Amino acid sequence: MAKIAFIGLGVMGGPMAGHLAKAGHEMTVYNRTAAKAESWSEAYGAPHAATPAQAAKGVDAVVACVGADADVEAVTLGPDGAFAAMHDGTLFIDHTTVSAKLARTLAEAGAAQGTMCVDAPVSGGQAGAENGTLAIMCGGEKRAMTLAEPIMHAYAARIVHCGGPGAGQQTKMCNQLAIAGVLQGLSEALHFARASDLDLNRVFEALSGGAAQSWQMNNRWWTMAKGEFDFGFAINWMRKDLGLAIDEAAENGARIDLAKLVDGYYAEVQKMGGARQDTSALVRRLEE
Repeated sequence: MAKIAFIGLGVMGGPMAGHLAKAGHEMTVYNRTAAKAESWSEAYGAPHAATPAQAAKGVDAVVACVGADADVEAVTLGPDGAFAAMHDGTLFIDHTTVSAKLARTLAEAGAAQGTMCVDAPVSGGQAGAENGTLAIMCGGEKRAMTLAEPIMHAYAARIVHCGGPGAGQQTKMCNQLAIAGVLQGLSEALHFARASDLDLNRVFEALSGGAAQSWQMNNRWWTMAKGEFDFGFAINWMRKDLGLAIDEAAENGARIDLAKLVDGYYAEVQKMGGARQDTSALVRRLEE
């Protein structure tokens, strides 16, 4: 078992760190809101640290799951960041969805001090984190992946090494691009079915057994139909992720016209008060 520092105990990080503790790893945790770290420590009987650097001192691996680029930079390269305390051979796994540019910057900074880095954004949402069934797309060197996989298996059902530093983040961008398009199509299908006075039960039965079937259809059709959106992956976070993809596309020349369109639709739902609602609230702009 490894000595692990886990940074970020939100709706994703908290359960992930819990799986590591249950697997028998020696854990130290850090969270920006100290009360959350204290609560986690009480539940799992593991210590919490006052800073990322304090948490990272003397461990085998540091795992992070925070909010965005600025948050990752603060907990890694900031004045009290983990990198300053990580010794030669320490592994850093970042589950935050951030820019590929930052992932490569961290990999370079790590290499300069003997730290191995894996950018490892996840898919599967809060339920996946709680159930230990996340899908993880990874970027990094082969040796780093070899060390990271046994750790990530505690909370993942699928782990794929997608390439070198930054490739995990780029693959997560592909994931979000695909989801955005599916949700727009699903929203329009539901809206069209209602406008046509069709029986939604029969429509779902027909579509979910054919080529239109998707995870989003199976898990969101009925909540969308009922107007239930207070759960899941928030629109604020989806727009952050789509923004990363749009910026990356500007660099690599990819055409992502639909993603840009749907990002604008999500901006409309934000203005309707849906910023913290699930991404399936995209249907609201068609029905309100």
